[in-house]
Amino acid sequence: MSAAAVKGWCPGALRPMQSGDGLVVRVRPFGGRLDAAQIAGLAHLAERHGNGLIDVTSRANLQIRGISEASHRLVLDGLAQLALLDPDADTESRRNILVTPFWRTGDETQSLAAELEEALADSPLQLPTKFGFAIDDGTSRVLAGDSADVRIERDSSGGFLVRADGAKLGRSVARGDVVTAALALANWFVTSGGAKGGRGRMAAHVAADAVLPEALRGEAEPAPIMAASRPGLYPQGAMVGVAFGQMPHATLNQFAGCGHALRMTPWRMVLSEGKRVMPSAPDLITEAYDPALRVIACSGAPRCREAHADTRALAAALAPNIGAAARLHVSGCAKGCAHSGSAAITLVATGAGFDLVRGGSTRDEPILRGLNRDDIVGNPSILMGGH
Repeated sequence: MSAAAVKGWCPGALRPMQSGDGLVVRVRPFGGRLDAAQIAGLAHLAERHGNGLIDVTSRANLQIRGISEASHRLVLDGLAQLALLDPDADTESRRNILVTPFWRTGDETQSLAAELEEALADSPLQLPTKFGFAIDDGTSRVLAGDSADVRIERDSSGGFLVRADGAKLGRSVARGDVVTAALALANWFVTSGGAKGGRGRMAAHVAADAVLPEALRGEAEPAPIMAASRPGLYPQGAMVGVAFGQMPHATLNQFAGCGHALRMTPWRMVLSEGKRVMPSAPDLITEAYDPALRVIACSGAPRCREAHADTRALAAALAPNIGAAARLHVSGCAKGCAHSGSAAITLVATGAGFDLVRGGSTRDEPILRGLNRDDIVGNPSILMGGH
């Protein structure tokens, strides 16, 4: 198996991606949840076969870094023993599901996730690699701002609806029809030309005036959006941030030692299920308004061979200077892997320095080019338009 052949694809476990520090092996937890044994097993695999670093991604997955070609098979064997491996790469790539971390024992969230995973495994759909589903079925929505193409939500009366991303309203469905309706939307997306060359997203397809057939349209308004989640104690457990989305294996193993399961989120935070005291580790963010929460940074150099700079060192230096309402994205190259959307301030590393984009993404035109790292750190007001 050649990992180099899949450069540019979203990595998986069976189809990893080559980076500057070795293969990146992405693990997609079933149901968005890892039990204590799985957490300990992943920490062991990262320590024994990787460089000990683990990413928490914006798609609610974990990535083990620094895997060699020779040890990849051993990692796959370990994932299989932990019940974290799909039967093949195509099944793995379709199983792209965000799950609200705020579900309660006995509600429908985990059963819906399991049914959707099984249906996707049996489906012949050829979906784009970034195409995904969200199960956001609480009384308020927490995943509305996160990347998904088909959304399973609740309406104001508590009934289920299935909604195409980009459409304001969804189709009301009975519990037993939820997964069928979600796959029907995904199938329409493909058959109506939404996927081109392995790429394509539902919101862009809808915005381009693709017309949903009457059978898939609806008039149901989704539940209100909940305020952004922050580190702290919730009825479901302790929510903690992971600084710049990366932690060493010892920190992950610390969660296992508590005996609590982890619920994954797309916010580079994890929820330690049932825990009533905030965990403590140098790599964890436990304060609700920690400045590091306002900064997004990719792996950067030397961990990523596409990156032109050490993004995380710069992000850490700038975090205290970013206003409470702003967000800074530091990207090692123009791909913007860590954050595809807009940010108040975006710094893009190039061979000639950093380009500055305000109110946009790595794909937008910068207002300043070739900024020197030391000049930015010495005068961070330049990011906000000062001198």
